[in-house]
Amino acid sequence: MKPQEIENLSFNIIEQEAKDHAFTEDQWPIVRRMIHTSADFEYINTIRFYPDAVQKGIAAIQRGCQIITDTNMARVGIRKKEIHEFGGRISCLIADKAVAKKAKDSGTTRALAAVDMACEQMKDGIYVVGNAPTALLRLIELIKNKKVSPALIIGFPVGFVNAAESKDELMALDFPYITNKGRKGGSNIAASIVNALAIMAAEQQ
Repeated sequence: MKPQEIENLSFNIIEQEAKDHAFTEDQWPIVRRMIHTSADFEYINTIRFYPDAVQKGIAAIQRGCQIITDTNMARVGIRKKEIHEFGGRISCLIADKAVAKKAKDSGTTRALAAVDMACEQMKDGIYVVGNAPTALLRLIELIKNKKVSPALIIGFPVGFVNAAESKDELMALDFPYITNKGRKGGSNIAASIVNALAIMAAEQQ
């Protein structure tokens, strides 16, 4: 089978097994792609959308926004074609030498230091967290203090220490987000959401 045939068949299987759901027309393509990426139907029950978050993400991509990820794995997993066609850029500062020095000097994680280093870049952009709760918690702190203003946060840190808690804090924030309840997440899931947004941005253009 050709790649597109495999993807189409996978989506058909997901549609059949998901059956009825309450997602809107713009939310379901995101959930479906998350399931396609992970083969995990639990995301149907755990994903959470801030009102109009999907359209805010689509609009940001169509404006050619900056997309910043907390891991290179997420950066590599994001489709470049649609993002670049709109004039957007995808970056990750986790391996930057200045970030490493800042983290060492301040005794913090590189993920947190990378958020601080990206403050000027993230205005009206999308910040993608697929690994580090410290990155998401720092983002929330900066937003509360009105120091950064991305268009959307995609928050899917994974793990046992502060992953679920950081997402709960994000959901308590009056700010555009796409996230999920619980410990699950990961860079592949976070990237799949950007990919779904990018595809819809191209389709709606």
